[in-house]
Amino acid sequence: MDILLVASAFNSLSQRLYAELSDHGHQVDVVLATHGPGPVRAAVRELRPELIVAPMLRTALPEDVWREHTCLIVHPGPIGDRGPSSLDWAIAGGAAQWGVTVLQAEAGMDAGPVWAAEPFPVPPVGKSDLYRNEASDAAVTAVLTAVRRYAAGDHKPLAQTDESVTVVWRDFHRQEQRRIDWERDDTETVLRKLRGADSQPGVLDELLGHEVFLHGGHPEDRLRGRPGTLLAQRAGAVCRATRDGAVWIPELRPRKNSGDPAPFRRPAAAVLAAHQPGLALPEVPAPPDIPPGRRTWSDIRYRQRGDVGFLGFSFPGGAMSTDQCRRLLAAYTEALTRPTRVLVLGGTRDFFSNGIHLNVVEAAPDPAEESWTNLNAIDDLVEAVLRTTDRLVVAALAGNAAAGGVMLALAADQVWCRTGVVLNPHYRRMGLYGSEFWTYSLPRRVGPEQAERLTTEALPVSAARGERLGLVDRLVPAAPGGFAAEVELLAAGLAAVPDLDRRLAAKAAARAEDERRRPLARYREDELARMHALFFDPEAPYHALRAAFVRKTPGGSPRPLAAPAGDLR
Repeated sequence: MDILLVASAFNSLSQRLYAELSDHGHQVDVVLATHGPGPVRAAVRELRPELIVAPMLRTALPEDVWREHTCLIVHPGPIGDRGPSSLDWAIAGGAAQWGVTVLQAEAGMDAGPVWAAEPFPVPPVGKSDLYRNEASDAAVTAVLTAVRRYAAGDHKPLAQTDESVTVVWRDFHRQEQRRIDWERDDTETVLRKLRGADSQPGVLDELLGHEVFLHGGHPEDRLRGRPGTLLAQRAGAVCRATRDGAVWIPELRPRKNSGDPAPFRRPAAAVLAAHQPGLALPEVPAPPDIPPGRRTWSDIRYRQRGDVGFLGFSFPGGAMSTDQCRRLLAAYTEALTRPTRVLVLGGTRDFFSNGIHLNVVEAAPDPAEESWTNLNAIDDLVEAVLRTTDRLVVAALAGNAAAGGVMLALAADQVWCRTGVVLNPHYRRMGLYGSEFWTYSLPRRVGPEQAERLTTEALPVSAARGERLGLVDRLVPAAPGGFAAEVELLAAGLAAVPDLDRRLAAKAAARAEDERRRPLARYREDELARMHALFFDPEAPYHALRAAFVRKTPGGSPRPLAAPAGDLR
């Protein structure tokens, strides 16, 4: 079937539906709605799709389009739920279960007949994490069901006027409802408000006399202080006291009218330091092997189970700054001193990695120089993984990966992916050639022709297609919350295989032979030469594309595209 996706951004759900529908044999095209109704109408006229699906829209479809064509809207709420802030209200209300509804577009917002619906659990995670995982899983199931029913031609969608449907209108979730009362709100209330706005829109607050949006929240069980006061910093995050405890806040975003030249999300401590130079918050480090039962935040953790080491990392938005890369490399180097035979890399859920930290780069006094420093830091990390020959390294992807994050995964001996993962193994949409040893790792897995195709077409790849191509070694069909436990079982089995010593010897021999043919240093040198030219050319498209991506200004093309430039994170 010819399907047109209409989206306000080619975000995680839009990409996943593009990949999953393509895997099911459908011809899928994408048009962005950010340029107004004209490009949408033009795409419909040109492509003449059999079905239109809108995975994520901030504006309504043109009336002539939904009247003349069947248009299915993906709404992140259960049947009968209506309004623009469904997930926000689910988290704010402490819902244990929510749902996704696929309904037909009509004049009333979210009021059209229902083609499919799918429930999902609501764990205590941030809204963006929930959206990319449990909600995304449910959305894919519901959309595939709706498409199958539409293709069959004999399904009658459920009218929302049916007596079985309870309609609940939920208005836009405004900052007044999100505002934190630090004197009265307990820690769980504060966390719920922060989690409900972790990516967008953030929680508006005041720190050091400046209005900022708070992004993300994690509990702290030991630090205490007067409610609302800043207590400590750790790895770029700040700790703030609540009425009965404290929370860690990883990122802040200044208000656009604040005069801050970088009014976008970045590490909280950096934003505060810019507002108040000389601010001396005590650095309170966390041990990498945080004991079970402790409630505190760390973006890098290590634990060991028998012959298996688990180096976990979870960075907001999957971006890895210079500091984060260097700290992760230090943790990796330390992990190599532990007596293990298998080392597993990756967080327990959500993003694996999206490569260098474009927000930190954009905020730097010299973005070109910071791009270069950041790239060298991630290259150092990837090279360390590639040169590890005394144990098997597994990249366990609980969530999506893009650009240098995919290449970090490919540096491992095996890549294990949760079945809902989407990979973007390319750099082209940011105007870059790429590094992270991709010219070595990608062709050796998929072959030179496929590597060329993946990096030039710049399309999202599902985990299932990644396995067929050779990007992925094992699919892990687990729910988001069950991925870590499943990986632990699989890793224990891998460490116990009787021929592991033979595998390690073969790995070391293969690395030595590859080094003899062409040293890793040559790959790195050639890639960095191309990247240096792009970073330090002020006219290179990278700078405008980066700024548009970070500052959320319209990007991409008004023409229908298979994968337009947009928010890949």
